[in-house]
Amino acid sequence: MNKYSQLILALEEQIQEGEFSQGNKLPSIRSMAERYGCNKSTVIRAYEEMEKRHLIYSIPKSGYYVVQKQSAYKDSSVEDSQKMILDFGSSAPDQLVFPYVDFQHCINKAIDSYKDDLFTYGTRRGLSSLILVLQKHLAGYQVFTNKEQIVVTSGVQQALAILASMPFPSSRDTIVIEQPGYFLFIEMLNIMNIPVIGIPRNEEGLDLEKLEEIFATGTIKFFYTMPRFHNPLGTSLTMKQKQEIARLAHKYDVYIVEDDYLADLENDSKADPIYAYASSPHVIYLKSYSKILFPGLRVGVAVIPPLLIDMFSRFKVIFDVDTSMLSQAALEIYMKSGMFDRHRERIKSSYYRKMKLLNEALVRNSDHESFAAAPRNRGVHTIVPMPNKLSFETLRIALKKRNIIVDSTESYYLPGGYTETTLRLNVSNVPDTSIATGIEIIRKEIDRLNISR
Repeated sequence: MNKYSQLILALEEQIQEGEFSQGNKLPSIRSMAERYGCNKSTVIRAYEEMEKRHLIYSIPKSGYYVVQKQSAYKDSSVEDSQKMILDFGSSAPDQLVFPYVDFQHCINKAIDSYKDDLFTYGTRRGLSSLILVLQKHLAGYQVFTNKEQIVVTSGVQQALAILASMPFPSSRDTIVIEQPGYFLFIEMLNIMNIPVIGIPRNEEGLDLEKLEEIFATGTIKFFYTMPRFHNPLGTSLTMKQKQEIARLAHKYDVYIVEDDYLADLENDSKADPIYAYASSPHVIYLKSYSKILFPGLRVGVAVIPPLLIDMFSRFKVIFDVDTSMLSQAALEIYMKSGMFDRHRERIKSSYYRKMKLLNEALVRNSDHESFAAAPRNRGVHTIVPMPNKLSFETLRIALKKRNIIVDSTESYYLPGGYTETTLRLNVSNVPDTSIATGIEIIRKEIDRLNISR
């Protein structure tokens, strides 16, 4: 990241953290240049860009001042956190780091720059200029592909619907999914009455011998997996496990559908996707941009093997003709301008902090049987086993009275596969200062209700 981008990111974080609050004057251009070891022209450029985005404003012969408000969560006390609603059930991105102003600017610019394209139907595979940007971006995650294999979709959910519906060259029809796994995909497979086999996954990963037995039946169309930051476990597969999955796919001619939905939050530069280990084109790589930007931005990318690309594109047209041209154009501008990189660093920092606080809370409560069994990982969610005699609904109602929302993992299993009651906890929408308090309240309610039974 260049000095200009680093400077903007640093200032945004300081404003977010309250170091520069609403109305405060920012340091002079000279002092900022000295602090960050850059030219005064770099500081001026950064200040002017932030002024365009309505984060700061200038007063002639006086300087630059902050207009962005502080986080509503800043300096919240334990008492305050107990009064507000703590949502441990939602997996949506943190609203406090949504790039509202940046993306609004990109949408406005997209309307001006692509006004002719917005009134016509797009191409099957997406905006050609965006595909070139995505090709370069994917290479940063060791997903090297040519532009002809890239398709812009209306989110990962659409890509999964197409893959489940379209015929594959092997004419096989059975799909293998992890258990627990993506609940909406499970519901989709049930509605579409598609044959499906579940394979257990835990904090240690997958039983690869069992996976090979399933592949060896010769009936498997594809295996759907979330190797990185699995939802709801929060864990990631090891490099050896990913390499073995790629080997099995090649050996048994089974496609792997790799949902790398949170690739942008990865801090480990050596954590490559399964796609990077594939010796043959058997991996279908999916990535969402909704999870890091806005859930309402229904834009995802699919890297489709050559044998499947034509059929996938035909089904894409049948499903929705094309993905929103305005969303595609705005995303292209957002990525080209460097705003995406800055936002990615900001949200990575936010999620890393939340993950650390969650793990610390789990460690502090590790003397409790349920919390001792909860996976501690690099993600912002985990699962907590509940006492056998305590129903989830009883706990949910009790916690709701204390302004805490929780979810179970039942919908993440195929029918009949949910045998152990577990809580799914996600902290992406919980204020940093309330994570420990919320975990403590959940523990107390589990104990209180368990004793009363």
